[in-house]
Amino acid sequence: MPTVQHFEIPADDVERGQRFYKDVFGWDMEKAISGGNPDQDYWMFQTQDEKGNRGISGGMMKRQSPDHKVTNYITVPSIDDYTARIEQAGGKAIMPKMPVPNMGYIRIYLDSENNMFGLFEEEEG
Repeated sequence: MPTVQHFEIPADDVERGQRFYKDVFGWDMEKAISGGNPDQDYWMFQTQDEKGNRGISGGMMKRQSPDHKVTNYITVPSIDDYTARIEQAGGKAIMPKMPVPNMGYIRIYLDSENNMFGLFEEEEG
């Protein structure tokens, strides 16, 4: 089945955006490309699960236009636990936790940069 291999997160304030994702998910970003212009700089990161298994790669850059947005789903062991982390880091839930029949649950949020993203929690059993 197809899966997301890479995702890009635009940010109005790249340092603040990086701090948000570091605080919530532990993602470390490294500058990959520097075009001599801060609006063209690009930071890469590699995700991993709670067991240390490699996940998908991502990138962050300065938002290029007001409509430059991204939405991806991130699998977590507990949506409720991560909701507290997200709120402490400056994010907010914009939709309630909803069941996905025979799969689990999702919830949609805005991060510190007003990017929409979702969390997915697998159904137990």
